[in-house]
Amino acid sequence: MKDVLEEIVAHKRMEIEQMKREVPESELHQQVERLIMEEDGRARRSMREALINSKTGIIAEFKRKSPSKGWIKEDGRADIIPQSYQDNGATALSILTDNKYFGGCDDFIRTARKSVTIPILYKNFVIDEYQLFQARLCGADATLLIAADLKKEECKTLIQTAHEIGLEVLLEIHHEKELDYIDFEPDMCGVNNRNLGTFVTDVDNSYRLAGQLPKEMVKISESGISNPDTVRKLRKAGFKGFLIGENFMKAACPGAALKEFILEIE
Repeated sequence: MKDVLEEIVAHKRMEIEQMKREVPESELHQQVERLIMEEDGRARRSMREALINSKTGIIAEFKRKSPSKGWIKEDGRADIIPQSYQDNGATALSILTDNKYFGGCDDFIRTARKSVTIPILYKNFVIDEYQLFQARLCGADATLLIAADLKKEECKTLIQTAHEIGLEVLLEIHHEKELDYIDFEPDMCGVNNRNLGTFVTDVDNSYRLAGQLPKEMVKISESGISNPDTVRKLRKAGFKGFLIGENFMKAACPGAALKEFILEIE
């Protein structure tokens, strides 16, 4: 069976080299430096704190497409759905910015940021510091790092750089062998219930790994969550966040689907 993650990462490397030719790293760094200066020390939004203080912990995802499902909502608009998610009780947003496989782009975050005030997660296959600066520049508050994409030293460096430029890190793991990555002090840890090699989903993966994560770590369960009862059980297992995308995006009105889901778990 073809390993989907390997294919995505290989394409991502080529994509990043092309972007670096169009906008050199030095220029991108200068843009972020100017942005940080303009912020003048203002407090950043914290996805971690938002989840700790949330009654629901729902991270609603804007995902128009996936490798396993194809188009989910090809006409989904970043100026409508993220706002609707916020209006209907989302604690934070996850916005896909990969174009080839997920139909996303950085401009989706720029568009959403004009109207939403809750934290936004930059969701992409981040394998290069260049992407962290892109995430910061487009208005994200946190970035996803996937352990399966990265060697340990790469992960450590990316976490350090993210923190230096004001981004929180959600580190995603799927296997027990990736637990050592937690030593690099991410702000949150996500357990992906989807195997990124095969895209097969199993929510039991969250239960298997929950007890092996540090008690104080903010834990997030990702993928395959469609039943409110699953959220209640995951809470009892110690999870504070629940990343849900397809379950909402396939509905006619994703925001209304989120509202109904929250009513069922409260």
